[in-house]
Amino acid sequence: MIYYLKSLSFAQPYWFLLLALIPIFVFFYIKRRNKQKASIQISSTAWLDDKPEKTIRQRLLFLPFSLRMLAYIFLVIVMARPQSALQRKKVNIEGIDIIMALDVSGSMRAMDLKPNRLEAAKEVAQIFIDNRPNDRIGLVVFSGEAFTQCPLTTDHKVLKDLFKPIHSGMIEDGTAIGDGLATAINRIKDSEAISRVLILLTDGVQNRGSIDPVSAAEIAKTYGIRIYTIGLGSKGTAPMPVQTAFGEQTVNVPVQIDEEILKKVALATDGKYFRATSNRNLEIVYQEIDQLEKSKIDVDIFQNKYEEFLPFALIALGLFLLELLLKLSIFRTKP
Repeated sequence: MIYYLKSLSFAQPYWFLLLALIPIFVFFYIKRRNKQKASIQISSTAWLDDKPEKTIRQRLLFLPFSLRMLAYIFLVIVMARPQSALQRKKVNIEGIDIIMALDVSGSMRAMDLKPNRLEAAKEVAQIFIDNRPNDRIGLVVFSGEAFTQCPLTTDHKVLKDLFKPIHSGMIEDGTAIGDGLATAINRIKDSEAISRVLILLTDGVQNRGSIDPVSAAEIAKTYGIRIYTIGLGSKGTAPMPVQTAFGEQTVNVPVQIDEEILKKVALATDGKYFRATSNRNLEIVYQEIDQLEKSKIDVDIFQNKYEEFLPFALIALGLFLLELLLKLSIFRTKP
């Protein structure tokens, strides 16, 4: 990606100190004009009430001096050597491939995060995506089984649209963490990005699936994939809507997160485990991951400079010639 920037600078800006003389020139001009005015003493000025209005020439007596000052300013600019710099920036961006594995099991409906764990996770994940415009990002969802909701893509609008229909119950219930990891690894293992990252978010304990999470992590390690794991949920109990004979009711259920397994998965791939107990905690977790995984951006700068004094010199010359023309015509003094 190439950017062009044009700017104006001055090679010898100390010449601008000469502009400080302008108030002195103005002072002596006014002083000289006042000396040229005749003065007489009269007993009354009543007869001056009907005096004729000033002519255009009288009103513009200051014009030649003003033109000379403007010409002087432009000459100072010429002395300061104005230069234009055409700067070309070549930006080389090497993005990171990120696959997100999101737990959509029934327990993600718990309301210890607002409005519930799943909706909070979806919202914060989309903010994370917005902050990484140069990366390819994909999405895997898992519960009792796992599937790819969106393959790796730079079209983040499409990716965010695919977050909307995600809900608990969309696939068979359960928590197959190992299968979620395996599906995500399969989606990113052939990537040629400078860094490959897997972010796993779950609120439970593995109780379904055929693949052990730690074994899946060992496979990820062989492909150079780093895994960040997030345990989502408050400590103790959490309110969750459940179906009863009297309809849906909210009851407090124990929060069970297999932190030991999640830590082992992260440790095996040089990643990191996080615990998020609130919406704000979850935001902070994604911000930290964002800081840990930065895209590589190289900037090559090429700059050409061009002398730009000629237009200012021509303007100064034009102002001097105009002043001379006015003095020899409209403002010419009679001998």
